[in-house]
Amino acid sequence: MDSNKLRLEQTDAILGDLVARALPPTPAGGWLRAIRQALGMTTRQLAARVGVQLSTLLAAERNEAAGTIGLNQLRRIAAALDCEVRYVVVPREPLKKRLEKRAEEIARRRTGDVAHSMALEAQATSEQFRDTQVAQIKEELLRGRWSKLWEPGR
Repeated sequence: MDSNKLRLEQTDAILGDLVARALPPTPAGGWLRAIRQALGMTTRQLAARVGVQLSTLLAAERNEAAGTIGLNQLRRIAAALDCEVRYVVVPREPLKKRLEKRAEEIARRRTGDVAHSMALEAQATSEQFRDTQVAQIKEELLRGRWSKLWEPGR
């Protein structure tokens, strides 16, 4: 098995549960505020634990709720709450499926161009023939270098 396929399968296996499972929605005021309040801790107390000014902590809570906080600052404040930050990018679908979809998109575009020009010459192809062509081109693309699937204009 080549390294690309192995990497794809390993990454899909690692992320598999996360793709299927919905993450909890972020509280309106952000996780930092929600956890701080659930612990009964004031902003002044948390600021002291983190070692920052109160205004810095308040800005951090606002930034976290807005999605603009930096990861290092988020980790530092989370640690002061005896929490950890788990950062992961979760694909909307398994990566293998996304790769196959991309190859099929390109294959359909290619066969569509050919079918269009053949129709102009009154040599239209059947749907079954086009589907067979799409499958062949898709497999050819997946056997090739995957980086070519993501080139602009493809």
